[in-house]
Amino acid sequence: MISRRRFMQTTGALAASLASRRGPVMADERVRIAAEWRMPDEAAPHQCTWMAFGPDVEIWDDLIADVRQNLATVAQAISKFEPVMMLVRPDERRLATKLCGDRVTLVDAELDDLWIRDTGPTFVLNKKSELGAVDLNFNGWGEKQECDDDANVAELIASHAKAAYLKTEIVGEGGGIEVDGEGTAIITESCFLNDNRNPVFEKPDIETELMKLLGLKKIIWLPGVRGKDITDGHTDFYARFARPGVVLAGLEMDRKSFDYDVTRKHLEILKEATDARGKKLDVVTLESPRRVRQELRTEDFAAGYINFYVVNNAVIAPQFGDMNADARCKEVLAGLFPKREIVQLNIDAIAAGGGGIHCATQQQPAKPAEIG
Repeated sequence: MISRRRFMQTTGALAASLASRRGPVMADERVRIAAEWRMPDEAAPHQCTWMAFGPDVEIWDDLIADVRQNLATVAQAISKFEPVMMLVRPDERRLATKLCGDRVTLVDAELDDLWIRDTGPTFVLNKKSELGAVDLNFNGWGEKQECDDDANVAELIASHAKAAYLKTEIVGEGGGIEVDGEGTAIITESCFLNDNRNPVFEKPDIETELMKLLGLKKIIWLPGVRGKDITDGHTDFYARFARPGVVLAGLEMDRKSFDYDVTRKHLEILKEATDARGKKLDVVTLESPRRVRQELRTEDFAAGYINFYVVNNAVIAPQFGDMNADARCKEVLAGLFPKREIVQLNIDAIAAGGGGIHCATQQQPAKPAEIG
């Protein structure tokens, strides 16, 4: 990747609203433990995908039309494989309908932006096949961007999905968590172990809470990178599980990028790591493109292939105009997901804002009774 989202300017009003917001309330511990929640692997069957038609002109400026079209393109591609639920501001419903078509279901919501991987809930299931939705208390990536509306998105989606709404005291984002569905997670320290999110919790506290919420037995911590992009280095730009025991890791090829050394450090850690079963990981690397299309190129342009999204029977991935790197991405994904169609899309406007396909999507897992 070349770079990712820079910090958006905050205002005095934003700081005041964040300071006055009522703090999260811990869910009843006995209920949560008894429920034995577990976050499924993204490759497990989905009931649907959630997205947000939420770019704001004050944030996206001249990119607004292009990013809306990108969101519609991603939604249309996913809708060929599974239902898509798209949050939309009521006054933009007509535009969203025109761009997305009638295969995408629109849900009214007030929004600040489009990054539903972080603003939406992290879905979990329990042994009774009940659906839960974990609210990670989105705070604008450490109070870097206004989020009064986006802070309510997780609870809104939980209600629409008829999921148990699970609260926690820790703060984080879905983009910082990657799981194999069998008890292993990869999480960036720069996100969850950051004073701009969790100033009063130590690493063991956060590990214990995430293990209870997501059904984890082992967390592999990557250092990530603090203060270089707005997310403080999310896992879904660095490493993704293709299946239990197999990790696809990004390798930054631009020596000028802050991720050049970071991705190499991550590779060292992943190659030495073991999963919850005690087995060493099989790590497959995927290099960033060496060139991208210039039409929408920005300082924030996120040119990374790791931010793909796995849906029912397909993988939705980016392409950036580097023929060799794009082809390599498709080849690697096809080898790792042999039973899924690999769909590559031009999402340059989303990338220009520092994100990718995975950042703009959130899976709702299917209950076992819904599969078939």
